[in-house]
Amino acid sequence: MGRLYPVIVAHWSWRYCWYILGVAALVMIVINVILLRSKPEDAGLLPWGTRPDEPVPAAPSAAAGKQCSCYGEILSARRFWMIAASYFAIGATLYMITTFMVDYARYQLGFAYDRASFLATMHGFGQVVGVLTIPAISDRFGRKMTILTSNAFIALIIIWIIFSGSNATMLYTSIFIFGIFYGATFPLYGACGGDYFRKEIIGTVIGAFTPFYAFGAIGAHWFGGYVRDVTGSFSIPFMIAIGLAATSALLMGFVKKEG
Repeated sequence: MGRLYPVIVAHWSWRYCWYILGVAALVMIVINVILLRSKPEDAGLLPWGTRPDEPVPAAPSAAAGKQCSCYGEILSARRFWMIAASYFAIGATLYMITTFMVDYARYQLGFAYDRASFLATMHGFGQVVGVLTIPAISDRFGRKMTILTSNAFIALIIIWIIFSGSNATMLYTSIFIFGIFYGATFPLYGACGGDYFRKEIIGTVIGAFTPFYAFGAIGAHWFGGYVRDVTGSFSIPFMIAIGLAATSALLMGFVKKEG
């Protein structure tokens, strides 16, 4: 899409890019309605890893009292706040870069629009690689260590992005690798909730994590844009992103199972 959108903007207008995204989202809704199922049994299948001769355990029917009290259990856990704060920091980090990387290349480094927008393409390719590989690695080494390592690498890669300057090959490569860790971040934090909380409330845990990531992203958009307007440079937002990524890695180091 990074190659397609400049052509669309040149021949029509930027509005058509949003039309494409909107139509694609509507198509996804239809596909999800047709294909998605809540349980494998709805499609006549067994849960993943269950043998045909093995009895399928009945789904636990949680009492109303337990359902009502799960937020208290979640919010009173120190590990929840450590993971949530880490998620906030890395959410701000990722969006500080992805929101402004094309403008950074276009206006601060002087790239032509098509070359600058190609960063989005490289970022997208990296996400595909990351989401297919790093979560699988976390199954072997554990979510905590994988997230900590991933966030530390993100900090180092942002340094690489800054020092790449106008070297197109270095910049494209650094953004591609950044995309690898970007794509893996959200599945890792979701799976991390399952490692530190009981499975009966994992949906609630993931839902409780999500606002922290969202507010991190929102804050990054506002803060990064404001600083760029005031200073005329993306250097300060990018350097702050390095500190946020390092902080998110450090916070994961304090996550421990309780009780």
